[in-house]
Formats: sequence, C-alpha cells, structure tokens
Amino acid sequence: MKAVDVVIIGGGPAGLAAAIGAKNAGAGSILVIERDSRLGGILNQCIHNGFGLHTFNEELTGSEYSARYEAMARDLGVPVLLNSMVVDITPDRRVFAVNERGVQELQAKAVVLAMGCRERPRGSLNIAGSRTAGIFTAGTAQKFVNIDGWMPGREVVVLGSGDIGLIMARRMTLEGASVKAVAEVMPYSGGLKRNIVQCLDDFGIPLLLSHTVIEIFGKDRLSGVAIAEVDESRKPIEKTRRLVPCDTLLLSVGLIPENELSKMAGVKLSPATGGPYVNESFQTSVEGIFACGNVLHVHDLVDFVSEESEIAGANAAGYAMGRGLSGGGIPVIAGNGVRYCVPWHINPDNVIDKISLRFRVTGVYRNSRVSVRFDDNQVFGRKSMILTPGEMESVTLKKETIAKLASAKKITVSVEEG
Repeated sequence: MKAVDVVIIGGGPAGLAAAIGAKNAGAGSILVIERDSRLGGILNQCIHNGFGLHTFNEELTGSEYSARYEAMARDLGVPVLLNSMVVDITPDRRVFAVNERGVQELQAKAVVLAMGCRERPRGSLNIAGSRTAGIFTAGTAQKFVNIDGWMPGREVVVLGSGDIGLIMARRMTLEGASVKAVAEVMPYSGGLKRNIVQCLDDFGIPLLLSHTVIEIFGKDRLSGVAIAEVDESRKPIEKTRRLVPCDTLLLSVGLIPENELSKMAGVKLSPATGGPYVNESFQTSVEGIFACGNVLHVHDLVDFVSEESEIAGANAAGYAMGRGLSGGGIPVIAGNGVRYCVPWHINPDNVIDKISLRFRVTGVYRNSRVSVRFDDNQVFGRKSMILTPGEMESVTLKKETIAKLASAKKITVSVEEG
C-alpha cells in the first residue's frame, strides 16, 4: 500500500485543475488517476470553440483548453496514472485502482472526487418502440464524429435541448446531415442562449419547445419518430402527433453526476443535484474527501469548473498538511425560484478571501432580482433582465460581507420580483 497526500480521481478538466491547485498549495505528493488512455476527459471530443473566455480571456476549443491545463500540470510535475479504474474508496480514504499491473492500493490523506458526469440514456425515458439501431446519446455521437470520424446517420432528430444536443445539431449539419428538428419537452431550452443562436438559429434548425418524442419506428434501423406537443403537466397531446422520418435520434436529455464511488465512501448526496453536499471548502460530508466539477453539480462553462476545482484541490492539500477545517457551518437555503445552491454550508472561519455561490433557477424569470439574505437581512441584490434554468448563475460574496455572518442562522438565495 502506497501513501499519498492527495489522490485525485479523474483526469478531466476538474481533476487537472484540482491537481494544479493542490500542487500550488504545497501538497507533498499528488496522484491523478484517470481511466482513459489520456488526460482531458470530455474536452478531448469538444472541438468547437467557446472555452476559456473567463479563464484565459480568449476563445479556445475544448481540446485546446484541456491541453493548456495538461501543460500546466506537467510543468508542475504532477504524476498521473492512466488506464486505471478506481473501483473502491473507503471512508478512511483508502483508494483501490485496477490496471494492467493489477490492483493498486493507496492510502490518501485527502481525496478529490472529479469523476465528471454521464448522459441519461434512452432506458430512463420510457419511449414506446423497438430497440432499433440509430439511437445515440448526443455525447456518443460527438465522439463518433469528432474522434472516430464516423457519421451516425444522415436524417437526424434531436430530443432535448441541452448544450451537447444543440452543438451536435450544428455539427451534424456541418458534416452534411439534415437535422429535422430539436424537440424539447420543457417550455424553455436547457442550453445556453449563445448555443441556441449559434447552433440552431444560424443554421435554420427548428426548436420545438413543449414537444417530445412519443414513439420510435423501425426494425433493424430507425425509420422515423412520432413527435407530439405536451400540455402543462408534460403529457403528450395525441391530436398534435406527427411522424418525422429519420434514421438517427440523438438524445440530449440530461447529465447525471458520476457518484458511484462517492456512495462507496459514504458521502451524502443531494437529491437536487445528484452530487455531494459540500461546504465552502468543497469538503463533503466525509472528512478529508472533497468534490469538484460535474461530479458535484453539472456546469455549463468549463471555466467555472476549473475555478472551483483549483479551490477544492488547494483545500485538499491544506487538509493533507494538517490545516484543520472548522466543521459545521451556516446552511445555504435555496429560496423562491432557486432549485439548488452550491455550497450547501458556509463556515466563515474557513473563508480566506471570497466565496462564490452557484445556483440554477427553477423557471424563466424576466426583470427579476437575485437576492442573498443572511436571515432576513439582504446583503446582496442584483437586477437581472432574464434568468433561465439552462444557465448557471453566480454570486460572489467578499470576506467583509461574510464577516456579517457571525450571528446568522441561515443564508437564503432567492429570486424576487422587481
């Protein structure tokens, strides 16, 4: 069994940023464990631009963004274990990984969970029809096109308007496919506004809000889907049913944080995000285990992943070197119009400079106000022209504001009128 100060599980954007944060914070020994044959995670197949605007003040592709973090980690001498699958984590931070050399057992002083997320599959949708060929998650199709050079099909319907689905609608169009429509069951898009404009509007691809796929046709290969409008309770309206011929259906119906290992370690998970409950230091309910990136909550911009993960890595390094993190904390409540807010607890004693509250709203709000209250006292207010669930919101509280928390019993983040 090998002793390591900080073990980071996952070599994607979150894991790389956490490793850099831990190394810069002075961690003696670090190990990044990645199951793939190379670092970078999902960014390796994201050849479109739009990354790095916040972190590097320039527009990069996903692979360019990950390459920069790989270079920074390499320059710092961060060791990496590739082609290795972590199969178990214990609450006392023993990590078991399997690779071609057998089982590797590590005893970590601190663990950073950075496993990312996975796509929701067709099986969770209960769509009537056969299990025919031609149905892919959008991320799988992205890998086929961008990495392997294979076209999944030529006549395409996209179900769900998450960012990957929107980007693949454009990508398939650029490769010569005909994208018939993007159907979204909600009355609003689940993706960024810029992706709706750049991926659908610019290419004349229709976005059908309050619509869903209700039946799949085809025996050996998909031949078409039935699309129908849905009512306010998201039940299909049969009279609006229409057949759309196609040979490919791409699913972009949500992402699920990859938390099987978190459960093994006894980490408590939030039903709102599917990720761990964390405090201001990104420490989970199990002492010495930290979480960051999409395994914590699904982000829309990788720049925010990197920012959070560097903080998580630095705090993990501090914990490994004996810097105690005060327990407990003041609960952060998701108030009116807010689905969740990360972190879930804040201990003012652990905040060094500032803290960012990241949250998503429950619906579309226009001309509203984002409010943060310590008990009944508002300490932050921001007028917003429009708030949508597809875009993660952020509020930064400085140290002097957090100092007012001394006597507060709760922090409430909410959307208010006017």
